[in-house]
Amino acid sequence: MTRMPVAEALSRVLGAPARFTAYDGSTAGPADAEVAINVRSSKALAYMVSAPGELGLARAYVSGEMDIDAPDHYTVLNLVAGQKIGDLTWAQRLEVLKSLGPEVLQFVEPPAQEVGAKRYLSGIRAHTKGRDAQAISHHYDVSNRFYEWVLGPSMAYTCAVYPTETATLEEAQRQKFDLVCRKLGLQPGMRLLDVGCGWGGMAMHAAKEYGVNVVAVTLSRQQAEWGRKAAADAGLSEQIDIRFQDYRDVPETGFDAISSIGLTEHIGMAQLPSYAARLAGKLEPGGRLLNHCITRPDDHSPAIAKRGFITRYVFPDGELPGVGRILRELQRAGLEIQHEENLRVHYAKTLHAWCDNLDAHWDEAVAEVGQATARVWAAYLAGSRIGFERNQIQLHQVLATRTTDGVSGMPLRGW
Repeated sequence: MTRMPVAEALSRVLGAPARFTAYDGSTAGPADAEVAINVRSSKALAYMVSAPGELGLARAYVSGEMDIDAPDHYTVLNLVAGQKIGDLTWAQRLEVLKSLGPEVLQFVEPPAQEVGAKRYLSGIRAHTKGRDAQAISHHYDVSNRFYEWVLGPSMAYTCAVYPTETATLEEAQRQKFDLVCRKLGLQPGMRLLDVGCGWGGMAMHAAKEYGVNVVAVTLSRQQAEWGRKAAADAGLSEQIDIRFQDYRDVPETGFDAISSIGLTEHIGMAQLPSYAARLAGKLEPGGRLLNHCITRPDDHSPAIAKRGFITRYVFPDGELPGVGRILRELQRAGLEIQHEENLRVHYAKTLHAWCDNLDAHWDEAVAEVGQATARVWAAYLAGSRIGFERNQIQLHQVLATRTTDGVSGMPLRGW
């Protein structure tokens, strides 16, 4: 059988209007295409054959066996997002494979940045304290310096709230923290528990602007160290206790308010009931809980793509509940739902800003964390932006109170 030029085969399989070049000297696609894809070896094809779809493409790109030339990563992913990548029938796939030769059928170890398939468990087994600590470390203990370039001065790694279309990322992150503080009704002298505190942005805003005392916990040692230093530099150490600690191990109770910003995605569906009950039990009567997290747009689609790029490279063991499930578990824990809003569009804008930041610091980022890790993050941020833009994922804030004897402590019109 006559061998098919690699570039032609790739053009057929991917179906994207891009310019393809390959290690056998072949080319395909329009010469003036905005996106150019270069397949540097048969190893790249082996990745795509062994794991069709986004995972195979990610392996080829992260490993450096495939290069992409485009204005930015968003342009590339937006181009291919509408294509049925890897969706050839098996008969069509076999025809292409036969024409390429046996070298594309070789087994290739995934890139080192990928979490192995053996990791995947279900239910509570996937979220023991030790396992959760490993998953959080995988994602957050990359490099504080790298995160500073991507996130900007706020070091806020959650959805910002844009007061206007032209607001800056920093303005929007400050607006997000202030919105949470106002929803929680914070007042000087109150006690706030901030679970999944990240680098301490929420804790510092609440302490500085609202005069509260904060216990803040994270499972990332690098985040805790950075946050403690930032709090000390801001003169807030007396008000803020940032701990490298699992939220399940916080011994204190009687908090006036709890903020949970970006934690629920990590705890797992099976743990939602105990999560809600545990936090509800730490609130004073009339206390408020603000849960801010990424969700899927409904309760019918899978909570996790166990063989997908995000799960294997970015968020090990991450699961996305629908907002209805979150509301149900908070209610079952005895809390009264006071307010809920979807900030999906705001997260798309936040990710746009993070993508721009990474592009602006690309050379420094590669030098800091290596090309493979930088590529993982570029693909992840750009892909997430597309997901929020297309309503494939959402971001919801839910405010609940520990209403006691019918008294919630809420004003007539919120905050």
